[in-house]
Amino acid sequence: MKSIFLLFLLVLVFLGGCDWLRSHGSTCVECHQGLELVSETHGDCVSCHGGDPEAEDKEVSHRGMHGKKNPGAPEVWEKTCGECHAYQLGRVRSTLMTTNTGMIKNIQMTWEGEDGQLYATRPVETFAEDGTPLELNTVVDLGNLAGELYRKFCSLCHVANESNQVWTGSHGAGCTACHFPYNDNATYEGGDETVQGKWPYSKTHKMEPLPDNTVCFRCHNRSGRIALTYQGKNDGNNGLVPTDGIYPGPELISGLRNATSITPDIHHEKGMECIDCHTSRDLMGDGYAYENMYLQVEITCEDCHGSATEPPRYEPVTRENDEAVRESRNYQRQVKLGDQMVLTAKGRKYSNVFYEEDKIWVVDKRDGQRHESKVITDTPEHTIVGHERMECYSCHSTSVPQCYGCHTQYDLREKGRDFIKQRETPGAFSESEDYRMLNPFPLALNQRGRISPVTPGCQTFVTVIDQRGRRLKDEYVARFDGEHRLRFAPFYSHNTTKKAIGCAECHSNPAFAGFGQHVVEGDSLHATLICEKSEDKPLDGFVTLRDGQVKAFSAITRENSRPLNAREIQRLWAANQCLICHPDPKDPIYQKELDYRALDRCLTRPAPADRDALQR
Repeated sequence: MKSIFLLFLLVLVFLGGCDWLRSHGSTCVECHQGLELVSETHGDCVSCHGGDPEAEDKEVSHRGMHGKKNPGAPEVWEKTCGECHAYQLGRVRSTLMTTNTGMIKNIQMTWEGEDGQLYATRPVETFAEDGTPLELNTVVDLGNLAGELYRKFCSLCHVANESNQVWTGSHGAGCTACHFPYNDNATYEGGDETVQGKWPYSKTHKMEPLPDNTVCFRCHNRSGRIALTYQGKNDGNNGLVPTDGIYPGPELISGLRNATSITPDIHHEKGMECIDCHTSRDLMGDGYAYENMYLQVEITCEDCHGSATEPPRYEPVTRENDEAVRESRNYQRQVKLGDQMVLTAKGRKYSNVFYEEDKIWVVDKRDGQRHESKVITDTPEHTIVGHERMECYSCHSTSVPQCYGCHTQYDLREKGRDFIKQRETPGAFSESEDYRMLNPFPLALNQRGRISPVTPGCQTFVTVIDQRGRRLKDEYVARFDGEHRLRFAPFYSHNTTKKAIGCAECHSNPAFAGFGQHVVEGDSLHATLICEKSEDKPLDGFVTLRDGQVKAFSAITRENSRPLNAREIQRLWAANQCLICHPDPKDPIYQKELDYRALDRCLTRPAPADRDALQR
């Protein structure tokens, strides 16, 4: 009976909106006049917020509200959003955006905190990738330095917790983090005078079914900085040096950082938003708990552009309740029966990428703008022999953020805010860095066995000071696979350009092979960005060349990842000899198998004068 009444109430609300509620005695709208309607399907205040809509007294009316101001917070979303959106809640509860399981796992590996357990921001019973039941433990129970770092540093930025004190980086917790975005200083600027200008509130009370790039930017402007590089920004200048008149800039972002301009991603230049490439399963998950981000993300460049040998895959929509049809209801261009939809790397249909007129079209979800996706299959520059293992973004990335030498201090004489426990506890973190750059960037084999850019992940030098001021660890480099060594991680910087890196540049610059900045001396490379703890190991590299011998010394994290070996590096540089006479990647010579013996003969053949002497 209660559900029938609520249904009747919602129908009336849809017809009359807040005016109907006001005329029928709801004290919610009596006080909150001018408050924006969440959406056409969210008309009743109490069904989301709880409380008593008939009470005249403010305190009584607000009693029993869900999540205080935020009914989308994880601690109450079973009673609120999940009541109507059980399918979405089942997914977002297990997504890495909420659990941060991958981040916590990698911090444990970096900080020697591995104990064989998987942790999440809050405990959750879910399913592993193979469908078996999986229980994720609460990170509150991770009682080591790795747990402390996550709770006091990383956890503030992620959607299971509210962040309300970070300029340009604040957001609500849970569903509201994306669908009720904050403005730069987390204050309300809508039409309700009772909360006008108050903090912390979402920008307005209107729901955003399609979050825009500013929502993504609030979190993804740190660590990998992909929101920065995608939009053509760089925070390499961290000081408040006046660069725009007398003010820092040209753009001041969270953490008192200056953002300057670099070449943006080509997709951004074309007007595409983050959501136009990424599916809801990339962000909200698919109901399974993954241990790393690359396992959850289901899209690749090849989905829309094809690979060197295979064109994009697509399938028709044959059911009215197809996922692509349902997801596109808020799009400008909606999916209908019979549409040929391009498939993701996991074989699921995109909801905005179509095969039409023998072409691939990406349609912006918000405004319906169409972009033809060039298919590169069988083109000569993409079928170069020896490039079969190259990721697309190895050649087509312009900038890859690299932060070298992260010096982190943990001081037990001071207290720090634990954002999970919601209180201050002994132990405060501080950090500094040595050097940051964008290009060139090193290449290595990633978890797919393909050659991709890598970036420090992480280069942590740890100092731990106890309550008496004693240094228990001093610039300590943690162990990885049994050795004290720094780490690099495979990475896609979201800074793709149409023009690829020059062939000669990649094949002749040892920095791309992982040697870092250097000078050449005979058959040795001498690094110039030296770690103060090691005179012969550069910060920005992971291999050395001494007297013609190649040796790897830093680790590439993720399973199956590794630096290029000596034979691969030899071949990389040997091909540079061809480029002297054949600089065009479309040259037919590069469609043929390389004969390295022919290269050797070419190098050792007599000079013209010597040949004349031999003939005489």
